[in-house]
Amino acid sequence: MKWANLLVNETPCAGLIEGDTARLHPASDVKDILADLAAAAETARAGEVVPLDNVHVRQPILRPGKILGIGLNYAAHAKESVSFVKSTPASVQKWFNKQSTAANGPYDPVHLPSVSEQLDYEAELVAIIGKTGRHVPEDRALEMIAGYCCGCDVSVRDWQRASQTMIMGKGFDTHAPFGPYLVTPDEIEDFSALNVRGSVNGELRQNGYARDMVFSLPQQIAHLSKAFTLEPGDVIFTGTPAGVGAGFDPPKWLKAGDRVRVEIEGLGFIENEIVRESGELVLK
Repeated sequence: MKWANLLVNETPCAGLIEGDTARLHPASDVKDILADLAAAAETARAGEVVPLDNVHVRQPILRPGKILGIGLNYAAHAKESVSFVKSTPASVQKWFNKQSTAANGPYDPVHLPSVSEQLDYEAELVAIIGKTGRHVPEDRALEMIAGYCCGCDVSVRDWQRASQTMIMGKGFDTHAPFGPYLVTPDEIEDFSALNVRGSVNGELRQNGYARDMVFSLPQQIAHLSKAFTLEPGDVIFTGTPAGVGAGFDPPKWLKAGDRVRVEIEGLGFIENEIVRESGELVLK
């Protein structure tokens, strides 16, 4: 199954995606139906059908409780990262979190921050948690997954380098676009063969496979759940292949007007335009 969060005539709802149509479910967030997507599908199939061209597709989880990202999880990316994060391939998993306000839609604008010009992209496979789990062993870790999608771990490199935990450079608003759909695991024939591609303005920059991960997804879930509870709607960015902008000499930073596309066969694609943030005061 493929599920999406939609805006239909400004009304939020979940949608079961079938071809170029969506069958509408009254839930306002896919997160609310993760406990039983099969039952939710029955409800959706009895509901209204709308063309996808007539709706706005949002991120599959509107406001995740946690957005977690693993660093240096592809060996070639770890090698290229030495020049800008002064690190080496990890012998232990290195995690950071992106703020919940970073969550962004698959086709929505991404901010070029008013405080930096060193904006970068990281094409990633994203896993969405569907169950509550703590101390989950590797051999049961995939039971935790509700579905997969595409994501871009947008990064502000100078702010990333300035913080030992990377939290500031990874957590800017709009810097975690993901989607377009939550694709359930039964739709994936061979997880290891999932091809992660990242392009900027049509130029292919990144091209890797899930099998290239240093730490597998079951290892990631087992490690995270040793420290804290994973909950339905949590989002895991699983690492990026080589080819990020900071890895070039000179670096290829993103500019206003650039379009960043992340595509994974079987999961679809996301594409976001870079727009300059105003930097105006917001105080409510």
